[in-house]
This record gives sequence, C-alpha cells and structure tokens, in this order.
Amino acid sequence: MFDIGMPELIVIFIVALLVFGPKRLPELGRTLGKGLGELKKALQDVKDTVGDEFQETASEIKDAVKDVKNQIQTEAREAGKTISSSVNDVKKQFESESEEINKTLQGAVKDAESEVKEDSNEAGKS
Repeated sequence: MFDIGMPELIVIFIVALLVFGPKRLPELGRTLGKGLGELKKALQDVKDTVGDEFQETASEIKDAVKDVKNQIQTEAREAGKTISSSVNDVKKQFESESEEINKTLQGAVKDAESEVKEDSNEAGKS
C-alpha cells in the first residue's frame, strides 16, 4: 500500500520507541491495531453498501429496460395488426374495383359484339 520495506519499519519502530518509551509502545500498538481494524471494517461496510446500491440500481435499470421492451413489442404487434388490417381493406377494395371494371368491360364487349352483329346483318341485307 505505502511501499514500506523492512528497513523502513525498523526505523519507524526505533523512532516510536524513543518518542513514546517502552511502557507506552504496546498500548500504542494495540490502539493503532484497533483503529486500523475499525477503519478496515468501516471501509468494508461502505464497499458492501455501494455494492448493494449498485445491484439495486442495476436491477431497476433491467426492469425498466424489460418494461420498455415489452411496451415496444406490444406496440409493434398492434402496428402490425393495423397495417395488416389496412392491407386487407385495400386488397378488398382493389378486388371490388377489379370486379366492377371487369363487369364494365364485359358489358362493353357485349355491346360491341351486338353492334358488330347488327352492322353485319345490315351489311348482309344491303
């Protein structure tokens, strides 16, 4: 963490022994150890809390994405049904118009045939 090797630790220990004395050094070590333990525990709690919040947020995002996906699928199905219905309506209208045109053409052909027969009958009489 701090890149402290054995020689640096020995120097720190000697300085602490000179500053605090041999009687207070064990007490200072215990206090420092407890403080570091509490700090480590507090950091682990923060880490766990952040992890839990991250998982909750990720879960909420997944749920929101799933809801949007379902909504898009539903709307796409409805749009498909609407388009299919419109296509069928246009197809029926086209078929109806085609039948009317065929009837009109057949009537025109019959009229033309009868005119041709009349003309040929008149030509034959003359």
